Amino acid sequence: MSSDITPHSGMRASDADRDAVAQRLASALSEGRLDLAEYERRLDTAMTATVMGELQPLTADLPTPARPEEQPVDLAAVGERDAAPSAWREWFDEWRWWLGGAIIMIGIWGATSLSAGEFQHFWPAIPLGIWAAILIAHVVFPSDHGKKRDRKDKEDDWY
Repeated sequence: MSSDITPHSGMRASDADRDAVAQRLASALSEGRLDLAEYERRLDTAMTATVMGELQPLTADLPTPARPEEQPVDLAAVGERDAAPSAWREWFDEWRWWLGGAIIMIGIWGATSLSAGEFQHFWPAIPLGIWAAILIAHVVFPSDHGKKRDRKDKEDDWY
């Protein structure tokens, strides 16, 4: 090894290096490994460190952090990220669309009735009735449209 290469402890610390040490210190504080005064002292030292050699002693007595797959899993975050929308939620969303359509159609019917000077035939009942019947039919006769089937089911299809 040549003499012009700076040892790791003499290399200048980057903002990312200081942030990594600060994050590790914060984890140690939350785990109860450090008290608040010790955490603040080490954090101040980490934020003013200029070389890696000043950062290394700050975490030397702390255990190495667990790999991401070994850390506790936040089930709420995983559930929000991975959960498929429930069929009921989708159904209620469709009813909200129906209500929006009903308001628009009834508004058009009301405006045309006012402009004619008398109540016109209540034509919104026809499209709204058909639309409502379709929404109710999806509950009575559910389909698996959009649901993933496993590989075996796909292999059994002959058509």
